[in-house]
Amino acid sequence: MENIEGKVVVITGASSGFGKITAEYLSERGAIVVLGARRTEKIEAIAKEINKKGGKALAITTDVTDVEQIKNLVDSAVKTYGKIDVLLNNAGLMPISPLEYLKIEDWNRCIDVNIKGVLYGIAAALPHMKEQKSGQIISVSSVAGHRISPGGAIYSATKYAVRVISEALRQEVKPYNIRTAVISPGAVDTDLPGSITVNDVAAGIKQYYAENAIPADSFARAVAYIISQPEDVDINEVLFRPTKQQL
Repeated sequence: MENIEGKVVVITGASSGFGKITAEYLSERGAIVVLGARRTEKIEAIAKEINKKGGKALAITTDVTDVEQIKNLVDSAVKTYGKIDVLLNNAGLMPISPLEYLKIEDWNRCIDVNIKGVLYGIAAALPHMKEQKSGQIISVSSVAGHRISPGGAIYSATKYAVRVISEALRQEVKPYNIRTAVISPGAVDTDLPGSITVNDVAAGIKQYYAENAIPADSFARAVAYIISQPEDVDINEVLFRPTKQQL
């Protein structure tokens, strides 16, 4: 857990699930966390609790589909703490359904959050990291970004895109000493299945998660592993599943 203390970590989707538990986990290890999410009351409560325990946390209301709001999130972190060491592009949706259901609104939301949100995060953080000649950009993909299942066409497409974007970024930012990583979780216990709008699909995924999902701190440990590496080590991809998950 070296190299975490004192780092400024900006986290999108920080009001619950991966974002919340990672903020708490990193704060306990000395990181300064800046929390972005749409649900203001939730991130303010999380930040208040972290600060109460002796950590440092800042909450900034952020919709990742709005490029100006993500820019404000990152700029606020730099203005308050003088730098940004890590951006965790964590906000995401999983509104899976067969294509024949024509859930076009779900498709658009998934693309806006899972792809554009990542790109907007990169656009906000990259100028600061280039100036610093340091930083890490960690983006969240999924096991679905490595394999495709029926009903998951759009979701998998967005998560494949995250991997493509991160790898291209990795190659482009070498002159600036910036590192990139992708984390691809399997079934982990968060409220991500709650973004499924088709009842029968949602029921099936809920049952699958109940039987297979592992706690969300597994994700937080993966993030900490990536961040804790010395500056000459660039962990580019972590894929993990519950031991009993077959897919």
